[in-house]
Amino acid sequence: MERGQREAVPQPDPTPSPANSTVRRFWRLFRLLALFAVVVAAIAVLLVMRGETGVHIHMLIATALGAGLTVLVGGALMTLVFLSASSGHDDAAATHRDEESDEE
Repeated sequence: MERGQREAVPQPDPTPSPANSTVRRFWRLFRLLALFAVVVAAIAVLLVMRGETGVHIHMLIATALGAGLTVLVGGALMTLVFLSASSGHDDAAATHRDEESDEE
């Protein structure tokens, strides 16, 4: 071997942390949820435009924001509930609660 060169030693892949994996999973689901919220908001605006003869732009903006943000916040909270349940954090809390009730 020439001077200054080292033999290449393969390094093992780092083990992914569960917290990082959960965050990536949340953002992947949140992107799909954001797309769904935009579709729901568009449908709501179309329904308001179809049913009302004197449509004002302010009413359409309020309808889009109201419907879209409601779906977005509700879906985000439900996503957090499901991710929390699948991560095992809820099991640890339930075990602690069962231990406290046994002591009484």
